[in-house]
Amino acid sequence: MERITMSLDETLAAQFDALISRCGYRNRSEALRDLIRKALQQAHLERSDDGFCVAALSYVYNHHELELASRITRAHHEHHELSLASMHVHLDHDNCFEIALLKGGVRAVDSAAYSVISERGVRHGHLHKVPVSVTESGHGEDGHRHSHSHPIA
Repeated sequence: MERITMSLDETLAAQFDALISRCGYRNRSEALRDLIRKALQQAHLERSDDGFCVAALSYVYNHHELELASRITRAHHEHHELSLASMHVHLDHDNCFEIALLKGGVRAVDSAAYSVISERGVRHGHLHKVPVSVTESGHGEDGHRHSHSHPIA
C-alpha cells in the first residue's frame, strides 16, 4: 500500500474527524479511501457514455395523486429490460416509498430513473449509481452463458 501525507487546517481536520466518528470509521485512512473511491466512481459515471452500472432508484409519492401510480408503473414497463427488483412500502395512509434496483447502460439507467422522478407528484426522488464492468462467462458442461457485473474502483 502506498503512503501519502496530507495537510489540513485545524477546522477542516476537526470537521473530518467528526465525520469519521459519526460514520463509524476506525481511522482517517479508511474514511479517506472511501471518499476517494466515491469521487472516482462519480467521475467515471459522469464521463461514461457507454459504461454500465447497477443503481438504486428511491422515491416517495402520494398514491392518491391522480393516476400517478399508473404513470409510474408505465415508466417502469417502458424500461423493463433494466429492472432487477423493486420494493413498495406504505409509509402512511397517503404516501408510498418505492425502491427499484436497475442494471444496464449508464445513460439508459439515467433515462429510466428520471422518467419516474420527473413524474408530477413524485417527491424525494434519488438515484444512486455504482459503475460496473460486465463480463460474459459460461459455467458447467452445458455451456450456459450469462453476464457478471463487477464493481469498478
